[in-house]
Amino acid sequence: MSRVLVALGLGALLGLAACDSKPEAPAAPPAPKSMARSQQFYAGQGLIEKVDTASISIASPGNLDMLAAGQTAGPGYKNASFLPRINAAPPVDGVYEVDVVADKPDGAAAAPTPIEVKGVWPYPVDHLKGVKFIAKSNSVVAMLPAKP
Repeated sequence: MSRVLVALGLGALLGLAACDSKPEAPAAPPAPKSMARSQQFYAGQGLIEKVDTASISIASPGNLDMLAAGQTAGPGYKNASFLPRINAAPPVDGVYEVDVVADKPDGAAAAPTPIEVKGVWPYPVDHLKGVKFIAKSNSVVAMLPAKP
């Protein structure tokens, strides 16, 4: 009986030694977790599907012009706007987050439709370096130009 067990153990070791094991490639580091939380959406309001481009510029001291272009799930979305996320403290990297939202239509056909969202935000002058625009499937970061 012991010879059978030794033979099985030896066979298992030889079988494992014959395996061609390659080291796995290192996985990409996970995206940093957001420390902000979304505001409550109004009834019928939701994130747009995708943000393609975004830009920010200073409209006047303390006010930021924001523009985002993206896609909705179908035609008929209206009242598109930005909802700034709630932060317990200023973000360490200076990049604030906003949800890009619109009112969903009743029973719209599922055909991607372009949308453009514009808005003005009274921003925190001392801390802001950029804005992250968040949609359902992606996000885009727009940075302020460097101060002269």
